[in-house]
Amino acid sequence: MNRRTGLLFVTPALALFGVFVLYPMVTSFSYAFYEWTGTARHGFIGLDNFTALFTRAPFTTDLPRALWHNILFFAGTMLVQNTIGLTVAFLLHRRVRTRRALQTLYAMPYLVSPIVIGYLWTLLLSPTFGPVNTLLTKVGLESWALPWLGDPDTALWVVVLVSVWQWIGFPVLLYGAALGGVPDELTEAARVDGASNGQAFRKVVFPLLVPAIGTVSVLTFIFAMEAFALPYAFGGSTGNPAGSTDFISLLFYRTAFDSGATDAIGTSSALATLLFVLIFGGAYAATAVLRRHERRITA
Repeated sequence: MNRRTGLLFVTPALALFGVFVLYPMVTSFSYAFYEWTGTARHGFIGLDNFTALFTRAPFTTDLPRALWHNILFFAGTMLVQNTIGLTVAFLLHRRVRTRRALQTLYAMPYLVSPIVIGYLWTLLLSPTFGPVNTLLTKVGLESWALPWLGDPDTALWVVVLVSVWQWIGFPVLLYGAALGGVPDELTEAARVDGASNGQAFRKVVFPLLVPAIGTVSVLTFIFAMEAFALPYAFGGSTGNPAGSTDFISLLFYRTAFDSGATDAIGTSSALATLLFVLIFGGAYAATAVLRRHERRITA
């Protein structure tokens, strides 16, 4: 297949990407530098809309809180998801017969919309009729039967755990593929040299999995920073209870559609641009570190 034929095949996808992703992104970026009154655009005001994010209420309180929740969401998801995903992938790697079926079962939840998952778990965790608290009470764990989504101390971690539950299939598949690419000769040679199974995994297998771990980390970071559907399903646009599940995406939604401010387009566009810079900068830095490590392995 020559280059012209290949370009012909990807042109429809490029056109859709340009119309529905690239053009709105560039347009939103330009909106952030203008003064707005409703939907009427006025003169160029430079960085005033960005300055408002750090100097004007409610952004002075809501933005740091939302950013901190995004960071906690990423850290919690990354830690739990990587640990469980790698463990499950390692166990499935040894189950040749049922591996494909179990991988499919683990991957099924992320085929469902996060908004549906959120509302489903809201019902399951209901303190009045939810089966989770009912089961805990019946087995003698009444102290664990909490208002999970009504307590600011537990609500965010519920979002983290549900997110892990939904997306655990992705690292399981990725780590499973990475484990399949590790030559058996390497681990066998380590065992011949006297290494135990744990030592062979830590010293031989795990370093070769670092690129896959890095890929999962970068994608999890992007997902965590732009998460909207799941926290919205649990806490609404205000991040209930008491803002404990507030995220930057929810703050953007409130600013653009719920605030009623005359300059909502300008400030929400500035907030969207700031979020893009955070995601792009973090992903770029992590990718650079990942590539440096890959070069060190292959050197």
